[in-house]
Amino acid sequence: MKELFIIRGLPGVGKSTLAFKLYIDVFPFEADTFFTDLDGNYKYDGTNIAKAHKFCQECAESAMIYKKSRVVVSNVFVKRWMMRPYYEMAEKHGYQVTEITLTGPLHESIHGVPQDRIDKMREEWEH
Repeated sequence: MKELFIIRGLPGVGKSTLAFKLYIDVFPFEADTFFTDLDGNYKYDGTNIAKAHKFCQECAESAMIYKKSRVVVSNVFVKRWMMRPYYEMAEKHGYQVTEITLTGPLHESIHGVPQDRIDKMREEWEH
């Protein structure tokens, strides 16, 4: 069976931690990876957020093309439509989707997302 796990939740809720526990043969995909250099330094640039999400989608679909048994994607996904490309590629490549929404408690974001930005995401959250 081929599986796609989509993990969503606010920054600091533990998405990356869970993603790394679920992966089998390919590392989890996150838009944040786009902003991480080869030395592991995270340098967010909001002007490139669309490129980061496109990068994440392309990586996930590549794993599906190569028929990896389990693909894990971990992003905030405040709005439900943000997950649509992953559902579409899963259907195209024959993957069963499991969507996991993490709700808390929040810990300090490993990427330093300011609390006011997290509060705004919480206000805009679609269940």
